[in-house]
Amino acid sequence: MKIRYIAATIGIMITSAAAYGAVGAMRSVAVSDLAPYCFPDNAPASVSMEFMPDGKNYVERSDDGRRLLVKDIATGKEGDVLFDLERTRETVLPDFEGFILSPDASKLLVWRESKPVYRRSFTAEYYVYEVRSRLLKPLSKEHPRQSAPQFSPDSRMVAFVAGNNIYAAKLDYGTEVAVTADGTPGKIINGATDWSYEEEFGVTSLMAWAPDNLTLCYVRFDESAVPEYTLPIYAGTCDKKEQYELYPGVMSYKYPVAGKPNSSVSVHSYDVETRKTKLVELPGGSACYVPRIAYGPKATMLMVATLNRDQNRFELFMANPKSTVSRSVYVEESDAWIEPEAYSTLSYGEGSFVVASAIDGFTRYYEYSYAGAKLRDISKGGCDATEYYGSDALGNHYFQAAAPRPLDRTVYRLDRKGVYTAVSREQGTSAAVFAPGCTAMLLSYSNATQVPQYTLCRVDGKAIRTLLDNKAYASSASSLMMPKEFISVPSESGVELNGYIIKPRDFDASRRYPVIMSQYSGPGSQQVLDRWRLDWESYFASRGYIVMCVDGRGTGARGRDFRTAVYKKLGRLETADQLAAARYAASLPYVDASKIGIYGWSYGGYQALMCASADGCPYAAAVAVAPVTDWRFYDTVYTERYMLTPQQNERGYNDASALLRALHLACPLLVMYGTADDNVHPANSLQYVSALQSAGILCDMFVFPQMNHSINGCNARSVVYGRMFEYFEAQLR
Repeated sequence: MKIRYIAATIGIMITSAAAYGAVGAMRSVAVSDLAPYCFPDNAPASVSMEFMPDGKNYVERSDDGRRLLVKDIATGKEGDVLFDLERTRETVLPDFEGFILSPDASKLLVWRESKPVYRRSFTAEYYVYEVRSRLLKPLSKEHPRQSAPQFSPDSRMVAFVAGNNIYAAKLDYGTEVAVTADGTPGKIINGATDWSYEEEFGVTSLMAWAPDNLTLCYVRFDESAVPEYTLPIYAGTCDKKEQYELYPGVMSYKYPVAGKPNSSVSVHSYDVETRKTKLVELPGGSACYVPRIAYGPKATMLMVATLNRDQNRFELFMANPKSTVSRSVYVEESDAWIEPEAYSTLSYGEGSFVVASAIDGFTRYYEYSYAGAKLRDISKGGCDATEYYGSDALGNHYFQAAAPRPLDRTVYRLDRKGVYTAVSREQGTSAAVFAPGCTAMLLSYSNATQVPQYTLCRVDGKAIRTLLDNKAYASSASSLMMPKEFISVPSESGVELNGYIIKPRDFDASRRYPVIMSQYSGPGSQQVLDRWRLDWESYFASRGYIVMCVDGRGTGARGRDFRTAVYKKLGRLETADQLAAARYAASLPYVDASKIGIYGWSYGGYQALMCASADGCPYAAAVAVAPVTDWRFYDTVYTERYMLTPQQNERGYNDASALLRALHLACPLLVMYGTADDNVHPANSLQYVSALQSAGILCDMFVFPQMNHSINGCNARSVVYGRMFEYFEAQLR
């Protein structure tokens, strides 16, 4: 079988090479035509605003980007100018990128000249602005660039990180003190987070001020034992780095692959008055992970969220930073993994806290006392809750849930009597940002045919006024967007899978079309949603393809059992479900069963490889962008959450390895990746291609120099899909 495939592939490659010059113009047209379907050109406008602490006003940036305006929520009337680049005293700036409002709104932090550290974190030049006096001063005289600044509750101090150490700027006196001194690149990080925490726990800073402003707590990372990973840096042409024109540079950072040492973490408290630092001891020794710290209502209530390395035990501690005594207030254990919402959406009130748990089969929010007693269920049963927004003075709670269908996102209110009310539309995708005290909300809404719109609302859902309706965008996008039909697809397990189909605009049921299966498939993810999304899929449909997407087992919003079915065996059930989806597509009378392709990016790229090498592979071609090819190559936090370590689950890793299945590749394959991908390293693709090469099996590859995992900027995203379009044109036509 392998020999027959090699011969077939050689024939395809020769044909492709012969036609290369002839289709050159088509490729250029495809790339330029794709731009309106790709980020950033495909993105509708969004509202950028921030509620003021009083819950009655909000801040909005002026159209020219040079001022911050205060507007009344109820009337929309413009009040004071909070910040104006033309009217600052002492320091004059040409521009600013963003701002942070102090808790009492008396000050701002504005920043400019940001430079990325990883995907989310950055350093920048920060400035402190006093609203009343209009004085603008650098945040630090000693450190020209800072990261992760955080106001104290009284707005009189700012903690920030520079050079892996924490500093506290005392704004009343124009002074700053070093909170830590042992920060060392590649060894010790204070206050900020390491690569793994940023990427997988979604947090770039772990610092917390006490409510009385007298203590600053922080997490210290010791990454000395974490293996270092090195990537080459080339000059490139997008944001060209002239210094590497002749000789490449290197980017080295600490990246723990599955089974290797993580950073060891510890929690510390710094006394502002005495300048003394203490270690906050947690019962049972130091936790493997501390993904969140925050204060409860009192200065004696530091809340520390912890996970064991297997991420199947979550424990929340309440610590007194002065005495360093801690006690456990909440514990959850799982026979699979703890849902990330358990620690990412923790919320602390005056007399209780809110935590997410999937203990009853669906992710739900629960209210607990600080003594650890369960007080009430907050979110609805029978559906996954996806966000907790807070509670108001009347005791009403607000949250988002995947209801009434898993395809939807609806904002709900639970009142004191236990009655649930939808405060947003119940079909489509709604999300909210609430004012302090839940006095009002900014509600966003879209569905498969409705572009995103943003409305200021009362908390009962009644509109105050529309801030953005995206009518101009809708007018231009209407000619590009192709209708999406939601479908139900049978799986081999008997479970019905959610999916959608996008058909050509001139669809003719008497014809037979080629199909491209689009999927991501990662645990907890969800692609099949009733939301607005203009992307490459509409372009491909406009060129005569049917695009189908199906969420298989392991994906989100369908309960714990559906999600955790993939535990310790990634790639197996997802592959079975994508194969079932391909068989379903092949059964449709208007589909050419011999011309089905599959595509995916990141986890989706991994899944595309697994499907392309599966027994009975039904695909005529596959495209994998930035794929994981063996879970031994990926980071500890993500991989071990679902697979445990390679030492604990060797068979599971072997069965889940696309690399070990490479020699079973059963269809033409295109692999694409960025050389500066610090997330899914280029080694994944290179090792896979090396395995094919050693066996004499051909594939195609397209490389993006100096691009990271997102492959974006300087037309790169359009080129990704332009190259994919060309490839499917060659293989499926």
